[in-house]
Amino acid sequence: MEKFVYDGLEFEAYRIPTIKTALLFIKGSRGFVGCRYFDVTTAERLGEAVAIVAAGSFDDMIRAEVLKVSPAAAELGVKPGMTGGEALKRMV
Repeated sequence: MEKFVYDGLEFEAYRIPTIKTALLFIKGSRGFVGCRYFDVTTAERLGEAVAIVAAGSFDDMIRAEVLKVSPAAAELGVKPGMTGGEALKRMV
């Protein structure tokens, strides 16, 4: 686990190496922004707030466009098309 600071807010960031890449997510207190390894269907079943982005680093995740959101993330105001950083701030 790494500490990740964005816009003056501190988050937990996780990088799990795989054979060819890494699984990435940045966690807020109410949800997380994750890479495309995550499945919104699973998040929906568990009631988790998740926003999916395509990115190769934590910094990229903040700038990347949100591709998919779970229903719980949508309830927090997270929408496809916003940046990962905008989504993350709604998950504080």
